[in-house]
Amino acid sequence: MNHSSFGFESTAEEVTEGVDLSGRVWLITGVNSGLGYESARVLAKRGAHIVGAARTLEKAANALASLNIDGTPLACDLSDIASVRAAVETVKARGITLDGILANAGIMALPELKQQHGYELQFFTNHVGHFALVTGLLDQLTESGRVVMLSSGAHRMVGDDPIEFDNLSGERDYHPWRMYAQSKLANILFANSLAARFQQEGSGRTANSLHPGVIRTNLARHIPDAEGMFERMTITLKSVPQGAATQCYVAVNPEAAAASGRYFSDCAEEDPIPAGRDAALAERLWTRTEAILAEL
Repeated sequence: MNHSSFGFESTAEEVTEGVDLSGRVWLITGVNSGLGYESARVLAKRGAHIVGAARTLEKAANALASLNIDGTPLACDLSDIASVRAAVETVKARGITLDGILANAGIMALPELKQQHGYELQFFTNHVGHFALVTGLLDQLTESGRVVMLSSGAHRMVGDDPIEFDNLSGERDYHPWRMYAQSKLANILFANSLAARFQQEGSGRTANSLHPGVIRTNLARHIPDAEGMFERMTITLKSVPQGAATQCYVAVNPEAAAASGRYFSDCAEEDPIPAGRDAALAERLWTRTEAILAEL
């Protein structure tokens, strides 16, 4: 079990202090706002080259420019599988080798059911899109590369059927938070399955997932009374620099180098719900996700 020297109040700059990322390349999704933007800023400050992904090339380029980062902008709309595949091909065609992938982007608590390719949009964007991106780029990942999946403590809000394999369309009894929770549990299970594969291969690569904390970012834009919700949660709120700390810690801090298949919160290992440690469920989800992608 990892024992971290950091905690709830730590910032992304603090957890990366003294870490030299010169010559390292990190791909970050959702680079145009919130935690992705802050993570890009801090990792670049430590010397990393940032491949910054956003829904459009313009958003990605503008984000890097506003951070004064000489990075590589990348269009990657996670809800559009053609866009994800094009992003993968772009990285490959440019011969970009990655030291890590920070799967940061996501959507949360859509008030009404929305679908993509017949699947509930949060599940598709947060899980399927990232699954396609990460698995598509594994050949570009260095032997010590780290995959970091942003999950959420909200994964604890799943129903009795943690992954609703017979309701991935979301059409039965749609609930914004339950479906968000399912997508975040899927992020944990994907990281665990990937970690198991790395281990089986004898690879030095790692995959982990994490809860960043509760942060007032653009992610909350679909919540009807977001301001009221944040006011009620003031005591547990993190700033954006604090919110980006755990992902930056898991991504580059030497303390986390050996961790794989783990779930983190407040820069320390934590147990997810039992379903988040269910290897059979994780493999079932992997197989189903591959089947989904094979149809598209």
